[in-house]
Amino acid sequence: MAEAPTGKSETSPNVVLAMLLLVYTFNFLDRQILAIVAQPVKAELGISDTAMGLLGGLAFALLYATMAIPIGLIADRKGRAKVITISLAAWSFFTALCGLASGFWQLALCRLGVGIGEAGGVAPSYAIVAERFPPEQRARALSVYSLGAPLGVGAGALFGAMIASAVNWRAAFIVLGLAGLLAAYPFARLVRDRPIPQLTEHPPVGAVFKRLAGQPAFWFLSFGASMGSLCAYGLAFWVPTLLQRSYGLSLIGAGQFVGALQVLAGVAGMLAGGVLADRIGKGDRAGYARVPAIAYLLCFPSLLLAFMMRDATMLFVLLLLPSGLIYVWLGPVTTAIQHLVPAQERATASACFLLVNNGLGLGLGSLVIGKASDLLAPTYGADSLRYGCMIATGTYLLAGASMLLAAPRLRKAWIA
Repeated sequence: MAEAPTGKSETSPNVVLAMLLLVYTFNFLDRQILAIVAQPVKAELGISDTAMGLLGGLAFALLYATMAIPIGLIADRKGRAKVITISLAAWSFFTALCGLASGFWQLALCRLGVGIGEAGGVAPSYAIVAERFPPEQRARALSVYSLGAPLGVGAGALFGAMIASAVNWRAAFIVLGLAGLLAAYPFARLVRDRPIPQLTEHPPVGAVFKRLAGQPAFWFLSFGASMGSLCAYGLAFWVPTLLQRSYGLSLIGAGQFVGALQVLAGVAGMLAGGVLADRIGKGDRAGYARVPAIAYLLCFPSLLLAFMMRDATMLFVLLLLPSGLIYVWLGPVTTAIQHLVPAQERATASACFLLVNNGLGLGLGSLVIGKASDLLAPTYGADSLRYGCMIATGTYLLAGASMLLAAPRLRKAWIA
C-alpha cells in the first residue's frame, strides 16, 4: 500500500469514501435545517416567502458558488483533505451561530458563513474519490459519496423537526452545528492527503476554466445540472412547509415524511445512477449524459402528477419515483466532469462546474418558488406554494434537453 505523508499506512479507499460520505451528509443536513423550521422562523422573525427563499438559496449560494473555485485551487495545491477538514469545522460553526440570530440580516450573514464553509467540501471530495478509485468504479463511488445528499436532507428534516418540536428552532441549529464540529476530528485522523506531485508550474484557475470553456460538453452538462438543481433545491427547501400548509402535517410529521422519502427513494436513485452510467459508459461515454437526461425528462410529468394530489398519503406514494430520479444525475455527471481535465486540475474543474450549478440551481431554486408563492397568494391563498412548486418543475425539460445535447460531445472531450 502507498504510504501517507505521516508514514502510517494509507487508509483504505472504502474507509475514505465512508468518511467523505459522512462529511457530505453534514453538508446537506446543515442546509436542510432551515427548510424544516421555516414556518417557526417565519412566525418569529416576521418575514415573507420571498425572504425565506433568499435565506434558503441566494444567501447561502452567493459565496458557496463563487468561493468554491479559489478554495478548489488551494485544495489542488495544498491538500484536499486538509481543506475539507477546515471547511467542515467552519460551516458547522456558522450553522450553530444561526441559532443565535435575532433578525433576517443576522440569519442571512450566518447563512453566508455556512456557504463559505461548504464551498470547500464538495470539489476536493470529488477529486479525492477520482484519485482513490479506478475509472471503471468512479461513477459508483461518486454515487455512494453523493448519498450524503438524500441522507443529509432526510436527517436534517427528521432531527431538525425533533429538536425544534422538543425545544425550539434555535436549538436545532445549535445542536446539529455542534455535531458537525465533533465530526471534523475523526475525519482529519482517517483521511490524509497523498503527496502532491511537484509540478514546475501549477495551472492557474484561468487556464483550467479556459480549458473547460472551450468544451461544449462542459457547458451542456453544467447548464443541464443547474436547471435540474433549480427545481430540486427549491423543492427540498419548500416541501416541508408545503406539507404543513396544504396537507395539515405537524412539524414532526413533515420531518418524518421528508426523511422517509429521502431514505427510500433518494438513496435508490443515487445508487442506480452510478451503476447505470458505469455499465453504459463502458461502451459509450455518452451514457454518462444520457442516463441523467432520461431521469430529468421523467421527473417533469411525475412531479406534476404528485402535486395535483390533495391527500398526503397519495402525495408520498407519487413522490417516490421523482424523488429517486432527482438524484440520478449526480454520480454520472460529476464523474464526467473529472474526465474533462488532467488529474492535477480535478478539484478546480469541479469547482468551476459547481459555480454554474450552484449559482443558478441552488441560488435561485428556493427564491423562484418563494416569489411565485407570494405572487399567487392573492388568488390561491395557502395553496399558492403548491402552484409555485408545480411551475418550477418545468426546468426539468430544459435539464433533459441539455443533457441530450451533451451526450455526443462528451465522447470527444473525454480524457482517460
